[in-house]
Amino acid sequence: MQAAVNLWPLIGVAVIVAGFALRIHPVLVVVAACAATGAAVAMPPGDWLAALGTAFVKTRNLPLILLLPLAAIGLLERYGLREHAQAVVTRIRSATTGRLLIAYLLARELSAAFGLTSLGGHPTMVRPLVAPMAEGLAAARHPGISEALRQRIRAMAAATDNVGLFFGEDIFVAFGAIVLMQTILRGEGLDVDPLRMALWGIPTAVSAFVIHGWRLRRLDARIAREGAQALVRAAGGEGA
Repeated sequence: MQAAVNLWPLIGVAVIVAGFALRIHPVLVVVAACAATGAAVAMPPGDWLAALGTAFVKTRNLPLILLLPLAAIGLLERYGLREHAQAVVTRIRSATTGRLLIAYLLARELSAAFGLTSLGGHPTMVRPLVAPMAEGLAAARHPGISEALRQRIRAMAAATDNVGLFFGEDIFVAFGAIVLMQTILRGEGLDVDPLRMALWGIPTAVSAFVIHGWRLRRLDARIAREGAQALVRAAGGEGA
């Protein structure tokens, strides 16, 4: 008979979720989560503080790696990257906001399925390129859309990146979550092939693509409907 699994160490996850939900400073949340997890496994305070310090030393160059691309993107935006992206995409006659985001969703899922998770992202692709192009298409095809709808388009652009990455990387056999699940299952006496686990992620990824693609088609319909209403209001104002 297998021994019961101690789930108390997972209390650190609950602390992180609660801390971020309450908008507490991230550093305090991380330290509190470490303290809660250490207390759950009866780890002396000096040990979990040492583990926290070791992790900090190992990742101290991470902010530099993240900030350098942001600086480059900011420089490109300063010289008109967003405006040029909008101008290029509006020249495509058949392009719509929904179709553009569906194409990006497909590219994001496929690239993540091959482990190329760094080819997209909010700071590197969504904000400087995808969201401005989607918003520019909506404004060009249907002038007069509201600010609320513009914000909705930006949110859907970010959501498209999230969906494509989250469900696409589950197909990649060397994805960390698959390796983690295999390790946990092996510890419980279940020997599972990582390749079979990755293959079972394909139906989920296809379903996510279909469902989110349907949401993007609904976004197109909403843009067209609001654009038509704006034209009616403009025509009514001119007639008066």
